[in-house]
Amino acid sequence: METVDEILPRAQQRAEEMGLAYEGALLPVEAQAVLTSLPQQARLVDVRCKAELDWVGRIPGAIEVELRTYPGMQPNPDFVEQLTQQVADDAVLLFICRSGGRSDHAATLMQQNGFVNCYNVLEGFEGDKDETGHRGRQGGWKAAGLPWVQS
Repeated sequence: METVDEILPRAQQRAEEMGLAYEGALLPVEAQAVLTSLPQQARLVDVRCKAELDWVGRIPGAIEVELRTYPGMQPNPDFVEQLTQQVADDAVLLFICRSGGRSDHAATLMQQNGFVNCYNVLEGFEGDKDETGHRGRQGGWKAAGLPWVQS
């Protein structure tokens, strides 16, 4: 198993190569390794809406703060405040959503609000659609066999 000292620099290099405004970009298995290795400091932040969490599944131990609310997927104006109340200033924040788009936005937003250890979990919870148009089978947290529960 790789160590955090190997994973985080690679995630930072990815972010630099991708031109991202935050600290790094992790693959799901790398994110799980960081969470396991830094249990007091690293926090997984699931920014999917409550309907997704209820209907698609949850990641045990994740902080759940909607970036956009259902229905209508309107921006949550209290996102930064709600998350700030739940995490330490020096926390390593790993953001996840369905496929990586909203979590990218959340990582950028929190980086802009003074949190320096923000990482996006690439592929998200369900990954991209497969050849039949379904998610959750290739790429993402679920397809990697990482811990999650059905609601």
